[in-house]
Amino acid sequence: MRVGEQSTDPIDRVLGEVPLPAPLTPEDVRLAVRAVVVHTAEEWPTGPLCRNDGASYPCRLHRWGRRVLIAHGLNDRQVDALIRHGNPFVHVPFPFTATGPVRPERPVPHPTRGPVAGAAGHVRNQASRVVPSGVRPVVRAAGTSRPVAPPAAVPRWPRAS
Repeated sequence: MRVGEQSTDPIDRVLGEVPLPAPLTPEDVRLAVRAVVVHTAEEWPTGPLCRNDGASYPCRLHRWGRRVLIAHGLNDRQVDALIRHGNPFVHVPFPFTATGPVRPERPVPHPTRGPVAGAAGHVRNQASRVVPSGVRPVVRAAGTSRPVAPPAAVPRWPRAS
């Protein structure tokens, strides 16, 4: 059976299709990735069956996951690549675009911050600081700040989802 065809499984006739969520959330995309990877085809003498629940392939959850991922912006080849990858916790960016994550072209300056000249004539934004009376303000040259170490509670392995 092809992915777009109607299922002949009796449970599918009773329950019908799993509805698509509107609007899509990052959690829906994570669950859809898990659904298409876990509910893949397994060859049997009677034909392909769902590896997870034994229903005729593609089962309801696999079809739902594929529809969610296609609605999210992936094409069939990318969904098939996710299935071949085999990791149900692979991260799909949200919102997904074919060229990468959506980022603004230029940073927008904060409305309450004025431009301040930095090193080599570059203009950077800096918030005005209120200094209590009797305390000398500390003036630092641009670019002399030290890098901040990440907090110790952050795991060192990549995120699973």
